Amino acid sequence: MSSRAPAILVLEDGRVFRGEAFGSVGETFGEAVFNTGMTGYQETLTDPSYYGQVVAQTAPQIGNTGWNDEDDESRRIWVAGYVVRDPSRVTSNWRAKRGLEDELSSQGIVGICEVDTRALTRHLREAGAMRVGISSRSTDAEALLAKVLASPQMAGANHVGAVTTAEPYTYAAKGPQKYTVAAVDLGIKRNTPRRLAERGITTTVYPATATVDELLSQGPDAVFLSNGPGDPATAGHQIEVTRELLRRRVPVFGICFGNQILGRALGLDTYKLKYGHRGINQPVLDRHTGKVEITAHNHGFALAAPESGEFFETEFGRVQVSHVCLNDDVVEGLTCLDAPAYSVQYHPEAAGGPHDADYLFDRLVELIQHTEGAPANA
Repeated sequence: MSSRAPAILVLEDGRVFRGEAFGSVGETFGEAVFNTGMTGYQETLTDPSYYGQVVAQTAPQIGNTGWNDEDDESRRIWVAGYVVRDPSRVTSNWRAKRGLEDELSSQGIVGICEVDTRALTRHLREAGAMRVGISSRSTDAEALLAKVLASPQMAGANHVGAVTTAEPYTYAAKGPQKYTVAAVDLGIKRNTPRRLAERGITTTVYPATATVDELLSQGPDAVFLSNGPGDPATAGHQIEVTRELLRRRVPVFGICFGNQILGRALGLDTYKLKYGHRGINQPVLDRHTGKVEITAHNHGFALAAPESGEFFETEFGRVQVSHVCLNDDVVEGLTCLDAPAYSVQYHPEAAGGPHDADYLFDRLVELIQHTEGAPANA
């Protein structure tokens, strides 16, 4: 194993972790967060929702299965930086094309290894997610801290424009086409149109700046609001678009950032979680069925629960808080009872699993089938 350059990680509260360079040698800044998944690191790294974040993996060894050409969730790696404890010395998987560190280096992702990620995670759980810097250029902690404190915060950040598609594109249904969906790309993952395609749905993905008329120009049967990075309070355009879709009674399904946009369109506020939900082992209660699902999460913001409890009134009729996280009672989903719209905060499209919530795509098909009066079905 080749020798590595010394590296340093400095949190905005002054906590310092020393280790070795992993990936590209350089300097990077972002919000420090942790992910509890024991697998699926390739999907995590290529998830646009992680834009602007330095991700620490709590699993002690990362990189065992290398990197392949099939599991990317987007066109590139989006994390601002990467923190692991023990990078695997050997890549062992029949689909692997190269090592994890090779991919990080080729894409210019600055990381650090040989760090006690358990201690880092415990610190973030106590103190909360915060700004962080990683440097393998210099190990001067005070100098790096000054740069961290000068870096932008996640609260108030609008990152959608950095990750959205520049032009619309289409993902065809598998087999006979039954329906069409217009997807607003706020940071969409590739597995979403794949999941829709398996149900006979052709998806046209539009830039985040798309207007209502642009989204409905091809007469879609529904509109999908994708996951994405940043503070949902900055998504004023998308929130107003969603309100207009609700007025026109167009079926709407939102995931993650899309859940927050639907919630804000319905009049709820959002707030920043202390350290967020990120991993593949989060228990969520589906109030429709009474079942508990083990789900994949990646969100640092959440919808504020309505004061009235499970049900609340809006301009568009009654709405149910349909899903809640059993760890902390965070709102994890909404269902409009008088309008054709629903959303979840977690990820039913999680390619690396678990797949407990895959049925939510079937609910979209059911919603389309039972919706009357939407423009596409007129």
